[in-house]
Amino acid sequence: MVTEPAATHDLEPDGTLASVSLEHPWVEPPAPGAVVDVAPGIAWLRMPLPFQLNHINLWLLEDGRGVTVVDTGVGLDDTRALWERVFAGPLRGRPITRVLATHFHPDHMGNAGWLTERWRTDLWCTQAEWLYAQYARRAGDAADAEPRAAHYRRHGCAEAALALMARRGNPYPTLVPTVAPAYRRIRDADALAIGGRRWEVLTVLGHAPEHACLWCRELGVLISGDQVLPKITTNVSVWPEEPHANPLRLYLDSLERFRPMPPETLVLPSHGLPFRGLHARLGSLRDHHDARLAEALDALVEPLSAADLVPTLFRRELDDHQLVFALGESLAHLRLLESDGRVARAVGKDGVHRFRKA
Repeated sequence: MVTEPAATHDLEPDGTLASVSLEHPWVEPPAPGAVVDVAPGIAWLRMPLPFQLNHINLWLLEDGRGVTVVDTGVGLDDTRALWERVFAGPLRGRPITRVLATHFHPDHMGNAGWLTERWRTDLWCTQAEWLYAQYARRAGDAADAEPRAAHYRRHGCAEAALALMARRGNPYPTLVPTVAPAYRRIRDADALAIGGRRWEVLTVLGHAPEHACLWCRELGVLISGDQVLPKITTNVSVWPEEPHANPLRLYLDSLERFRPMPPETLVLPSHGLPFRGLHARLGSLRDHHDARLAEALDALVEPLSAADLVPTLFRRELDDHQLVFALGESLAHLRLLESDGRVARAVGKDGVHRFRKA
């Protein structure tokens, strides 16, 4: 279960950051509590995160007498204090008339319950993301912890690392203190009228169960959430509750949903700077994962578990938080290779799943 945002740098085989030609119309983010207009009726707001990935971009869409908020930040006091500054400053008392969450991860859903209650308005999101938010808040007792530990143990995670994970527990309820008790469901191909403009919903897979992106043809603007980021790659992991999933295949297939959009599309991502160069970025994301798949396959000179593969794909020291995501992503690459028939898995006498070239 994903409980915190995570992403991995686009690394070349030698460990350097991959580069792709993107145009960034703004080279600096908004100051805390301030907004920057990025298109007619769209303002950019940035909130802090208490992780290595230290920020999230939020989007304010003019919507009649008020504003639609896209994503909300984590539900911590400092973030809510910044929201209060925004209410009093840039919004000048105008109400939040709709809260839209792209997906359930805490940097996106964290203040959705608080904002909807404060402004007596509705949460709009896909069904799977609302259900996963409810599940993530409740998945904290021993009955949930043991199946998760068994998943990581069977993929080669050492007992010391498992103990660290157990001590961390489930941070989701801290970062998402409440989840809206009801919501308005959005689905793929829905058209939302926001501020007199038509926004089309695209649901995409791999990073989250039913991640929603928003596309405005009139403005040539894509709110991409975590699915397409300019400088880092979104985390794509196999999680304990769905151990046979093939999320990397789902993610790569979902990238094709953006191909018909014009090259000059302005992309508003959840992390990093807004950019133009969507098609180039889609190509670099696919190249990145192709390179990772090749690295994983080359590493299998002997049978390896997903944990054994982590140092090959992540050439830096990882803390316990990062290790969970790195292990999930390593397994996602192995799972795609397995589904393509390029590797096979065997279960050892120790119960560990190891993969070898087919």
